Amino acid sequence: MIIKSSYSNTPAWKDIHVHTVLPAELQPLTEIAHNLWWVWNDNAKELFKEIDPIEWEKSNQNPVLMLQNLRSEVTEKIVENKELLLKVQNVYNKFKQYMAVPHNMERPSIAYFSMEYGLTHVLKIYSGGLGVLAGDYLKEASDSNVSMTAVGFLYRYGYFTQSLSMDGQQVANYEAQHFGDLPITQVMNEDGTPMILEVPFHDRTIYSHVWKVAVGRINLYLMDTDLEQNSEYDRSITYQLYGGDWENRMKQEFLLGIGGILMLRKLGIKKDVYHMNEGHAALISAQRLLEYTKNENLSFNEALEVVRASSLYTVHTPVPAGHDYFDEGLIGKYMSPFVEQLGISWQQFMDMGRANPGSQEKFSMSVFALNTAQEVNGVSLLHGKVSQDMFQPVWKGYFPEELHVSYVTNGVHLPTWATSSVKEFYEKYFDASFYNDQSNPEIWKEIYNVSDERLWELRIHLKKKLVEYIHNQFKDGWLKNQAAPARIVSMLDEINPNALLIGFSRRFATYKRAHLLFSDLDRLAKIVNDPKRPVQFIFAGKAHPADGGGQGLIRQIVEISRRPEFLGKIIFLENYDMRLAKRLVSGVDIWLNTPTRLQEASGTSGEKAEMNGVLNLSVLDGWWYEGYKEGAGWGLTAKRTYDNQAYEDELDALTIYSLLENEIIPMYYAHNSSGYSQEWLQYIKKSIAEIAPHFTTKRMMDDYFDRFYSKLVHRSRLLNENHFAKAKEIAKWKEAVAADWDKFEVLKVEYNPNQTVDFNNSNEEIYGRVVIDKKDLMCDLGVECVIVNHDTLNNEAQFVEIYPFDLVKTEGSLLYFEVRETPSNPGTHQYGIRVFPKNADLPHRMDFAYVRWI
Repeated sequence: MIIKSSYSNTPAWKDIHVHTVLPAELQPLTEIAHNLWWVWNDNAKELFKEIDPIEWEKSNQNPVLMLQNLRSEVTEKIVENKELLLKVQNVYNKFKQYMAVPHNMERPSIAYFSMEYGLTHVLKIYSGGLGVLAGDYLKEASDSNVSMTAVGFLYRYGYFTQSLSMDGQQVANYEAQHFGDLPITQVMNEDGTPMILEVPFHDRTIYSHVWKVAVGRINLYLMDTDLEQNSEYDRSITYQLYGGDWENRMKQEFLLGIGGILMLRKLGIKKDVYHMNEGHAALISAQRLLEYTKNENLSFNEALEVVRASSLYTVHTPVPAGHDYFDEGLIGKYMSPFVEQLGISWQQFMDMGRANPGSQEKFSMSVFALNTAQEVNGVSLLHGKVSQDMFQPVWKGYFPEELHVSYVTNGVHLPTWATSSVKEFYEKYFDASFYNDQSNPEIWKEIYNVSDERLWELRIHLKKKLVEYIHNQFKDGWLKNQAAPARIVSMLDEINPNALLIGFSRRFATYKRAHLLFSDLDRLAKIVNDPKRPVQFIFAGKAHPADGGGQGLIRQIVEISRRPEFLGKIIFLENYDMRLAKRLVSGVDIWLNTPTRLQEASGTSGEKAEMNGVLNLSVLDGWWYEGYKEGAGWGLTAKRTYDNQAYEDELDALTIYSLLENEIIPMYYAHNSSGYSQEWLQYIKKSIAEIAPHFTTKRMMDDYFDRFYSKLVHRSRLLNENHFAKAKEIAKWKEAVAADWDKFEVLKVEYNPNQTVDFNNSNEEIYGRVVIDKKDLMCDLGVECVIVNHDTLNNEAQFVEIYPFDLVKTEGSLLYFEVRETPSNPGTHQYGIRVFPKNADLPHRMDFAYVRWI
């Protein structure tokens, strides 16, 4: 036997975590780091940076990781630095004073469910606008002292990190999050062991850890299935946001809805109102229905009354294709055993997720949410109307304009998105109560008293910060990953804070139309290459890995940006996240947005820009439809000119070029002797004074309470009194009316709308009379004449107005109705007469949308 001179098997490396143990004087820093209050409080972030600037940047500005990695010699120096220790104590005192303010218990308490939350770039549980909106909403709930608890997922990989290949192709990198390094806390049992949530699936139990994210005064609880008790197949449920196939999406939505409610129960949390942020969370209603039928011994219909009365569904999607639809086989696999416990048939359950009950449609989570929530809202005025059109098939007896579907326009969390310089500026020139009353337009009018010089200084400062950020964050990566170092250096040298900077940064979906600017490259080249009036465009954004069209747009822009005439004039910044977003929405001069009309539900990036004195150039869609003010930005018309989208794109591109060449660029460069454009600054002042105060989450939160939460809790308490007596009464009434609805008989209809009416004569009126025999129908009835215009082109009836009939006499089961009405809309119309059940205890007609046309 020959003995080898060397032999070794493969080492089995395992993680070992060595964390710094902070001295007692610095322990407050750990408490602050584990509460996301620091995200929107700049003095806390500045403190962490001052403690160790190098480690702060190495940790990607994650204070938890930074504190864990502090070297002992650093902590010793801090303890010896009395001035720095005083700063630690001052920040901690401010934090404790903030946390000591109790929730406002005069307002309803809220349970909020969302698939994603954008709270900080450190915590990768968001992909885009929906998540950032949810994160802003939680921060505002904290600032407004709302008793809110939020529910979501702790994703192991979250959404992807974006890089670009040599040829400009997007590369999606999924990087695992190390939970111990994040500003989160694992929820433990009383005996110190990790709390494990057990969620019964159709053939097995799914186990989940529970993590708490402290967001100021409120808590967000996250479920995490990446634990050994689960199979590899189930551990991946919470691996990726919007990743995997339809079955994984089904498992995620089952866990979010049913598991989310079970988690709140395990934590001992019960709230007044249950808010579904998108249809992903629709199954919270299914679990709540089960609880009321099992625990309170209610029938399914009784339980449905109780659940509906305390539920709100917010839709963010403007097109039907954007909603989740599941095949009956897939929904049946996961929900069949559950439905058996509800006491209803499988067909009844499926029909709750179909716009056309009894059809073979797929199960829509959005339709299920509509059928189990009393209130529904879109996220802007225009989107509310779009949602009415989109959801009208669910309530076929009514026209879109009549639906209860309402809206609350999204806002942004000012303390998060206004830079520290901007907040200092506002604090200096605005009222002392500014943050507590930030949606008050009177306070913002103080901007008119600020000197032009001071405002221009602020804007130049923010532009320089953006250019500095680009140099610091992107130079090394570009030199490493892209060819031609000389080109990179030349591009960086071209970025000019004194140029007119225009930003376009958002999710790269084709409907966002990022390509419009590149419709005429020769014309664009002239715009960006004027040496006396330089203009630069900065793009950023991710495309979903499955969206080939969006990825193609990114590649096209990158290729154009590398052409000699556009080098340093068209710039694409990779890996768009919350940190980059904040620099962009504050550091450019104009925020460009070009969505296909009626496909921008709200959009909030332009609102963030508003908070920093950046002007918007956008299609009048989403929030900008409401926000636009002449002399405070620019708007492309809200109406389509062509049915052909290619023609519409061409026209919009021409409009943008014309606005840039003839209005925007000349105005920006109309410098006075002090080096700035006075007219440009007047635009900024008007936008801050007249637009910004209307698009904060403070206004948004107040709207939700005024329009939905308070109304819901009032009716919910009414239905819950005396062991659900009113809920049982309403359910019984609905059952009786549904059973006998077809039995009433229309005995007489007299109506004379065919006559010619003189609209200039106020004495002219239309008369109608209807006689109905209710027979055994045990309910009041309403009768109304519905006036429509018939759109022959689209073969649709367009709602005009309603003339309600008065009940003038009752004889036994006979009801006599009459109407006398002076028409107010000239023209040739069509009419129909509609009968519907009436009950003062119903919140709106769609709650029991039985209709008979006679």
